Amino acid sequence: MRDLARAARLLAVNGATVRKQGDFAQIIDAIAAHGIGGIAPWRDQLAECGLKEAAKRIAGHGLIATGVCRAGLFTNEGREKFQAVLDENRRAIDEAQALDARCLIMVGGGLEPGSRDLAGARSLVRDGLAALLPHARAAKIPLAIEPLHPMYAADRSCINSMKQANDLCDALGPGAAIAVDVYHTWWDPDLERQIKRAGKERIVAFHISDWLVPTTDLLLDRGMMGDGVIDIRNIRGWVEAAGFDGLCEAEIFSERNWWRRPMDEVLGTCVQRFTTVC
Repeated sequence: MRDLARAARLLAVNGATVRKQGDFAQIIDAIAAHGIGGIAPWRDQLAECGLKEAAKRIAGHGLIATGVCRAGLFTNEGREKFQAVLDENRRAIDEAQALDARCLIMVGGGLEPGSRDLAGARSLVRDGLAALLPHARAAKIPLAIEPLHPMYAADRSCINSMKQANDLCDALGPGAAIAVDVYHTWWDPDLERQIKRAGKERIVAFHISDWLVPTTDLLLDRGMMGDGVIDIRNIRGWVEAAGFDGLCEAEIFSERNWWRRPMDEVLGTCVQRFTTVC
């Protein structure tokens, strides 16, 4: 495993982690000032800053765009709007390309409106990814399928395990990849084996945060690394043993805690916890 003790440059920060504390230009500058090596913007942040300006600032600070969040959501508008969803996803691929991002994060979407057909939703996600792959391959942007915790199967993503993500990659071929987020996958008894199965070619993003006990909000109460029950270091060991050598990305949605603290405090804590507990 890599030694993180003095390796803040191996840390990236997702734009959501400090989205309440400043505009995106301020976030870029603050991340760079803390010696952090990368950033993962959300598409609304890119729109607010302007894509060209964001790309200029990220490159100017020597930051790596570890990913763009997020695309996918193939099921949320139903089949009648599927083509419009694909067009929006192609725009997201173009944005990731403009940033020279390592990947585009893909969240599948939950059940179609009014439906209970989980298998049908998963089939539509597969069809959406397949339709996007020619554009993604031409842009050289991996589509990073991010399995979400099963609690989100109905409304956010029907892809809920590393096995499902690996099976999709097997079916889809080159350009289909995986983002491993410890918040969503730590519970999985098959996680180590599926990480090994994914290997270096598929794992293009690794997201870190912590699972609090108790958790007061299933979306907006993620913990800072070290404050919860996830064995982050152990999972990082599996990911790195599989060949991942990219930046580890702190992604923390925390409406009642970290979003209320000053940006410098949050970023400083991210660095401190990354170098001591991850």
